[in-house]
Amino acid sequence: MKLGFIGLGNLGRAIAERLISQGVELVVWNRTLEKAQEFARKTGARVAQTPSELVREVQKVILILFDSQASEQVIFGKGGLLEGGIENKTIIDLTTNHFDYAKMAYGELKVKGAHYLDAPVLGSVVPARKGELTVVVGGDREIFEDSRDIFEKFCKNVFFVGEAGKASKVKLINNIVLGTFMDVLAEAVALAQRTGIGKEKMIEILKAGAGKSYILEVKEKKLLEEDFSPHFSVDLIYKDLHYAQDLLKDLGLFSFTLSAVKETYGLLRHKGLGDRDFSAIYKLFEE
Repeated sequence: MKLGFIGLGNLGRAIAERLISQGVELVVWNRTLEKAQEFARKTGARVAQTPSELVREVQKVILILFDSQASEQVIFGKGGLLEGGIENKTIIDLTTNHFDYAKMAYGELKVKGAHYLDAPVLGSVVPARKGELTVVVGGDREIFEDSRDIFEKFCKNVFFVGEAGKASKVKLINNIVLGTFMDVLAEAVALAQRTGIGKEKMIEILKAGAGKSYILEVKEKKLLEEDFSPHFSVDLIYKDLHYAQDLLKDLGLFSFTLSAVKETYGLLRHKGLGDRDFSAIYKLFEE
């Protein structure tokens, strides 16, 4: 199997490495060419000079980018996939996109004779390396089924939810929970420190009580060691929660919780910690 792969950030790189370990041949492109070249030296992947060059070599392309603006540029912009000829080809977009963009991309590519799967992933670097991510997919069912074997190489759970745009909505709702859990867990651990209870002891108790959760399991080490090298950055969760606010507005709804949590991460960005793992929210409460 040969695939195109665009986006070698923290999660993208982990997924790409997982695919290669499963016997997939990759042609890669990254906006920062040096990252792609370094990845190629370590894995044997081939580096394309532009997305348009990349898509000429493959039938299916995976994207995992920072936001919808980046996705739009890679697909529709100068030197993008569209310029390489995409008729009958499939774009699998793992980016956490704005739901309106996902619907637009699906429609525009369908007009061009191509296929688009709105396919954001749930999880971060550690489960990606183990092939234990969850993916939620929107688009045409037959195209989804044709690509299922790809998803199963790096995902433990695969959900099809219907039309393009719905998967992005699911991901945004999930990340409201994700961002809020991280916020309250970090606050609880910092509060325990102030009351003279050690971090280790409080985390142990939380894991046996109300705090027992996937997010505490995967972020326990970061909270204990305060190593906030990024797996999922503050900038990313802030962007996702901003998109989630647009979803609520679109539905005529409002959430005090979402607004408060989003701006807490916004304060972290203001303090220059946007590129740190989102578990760095602990530092705010520690202060």
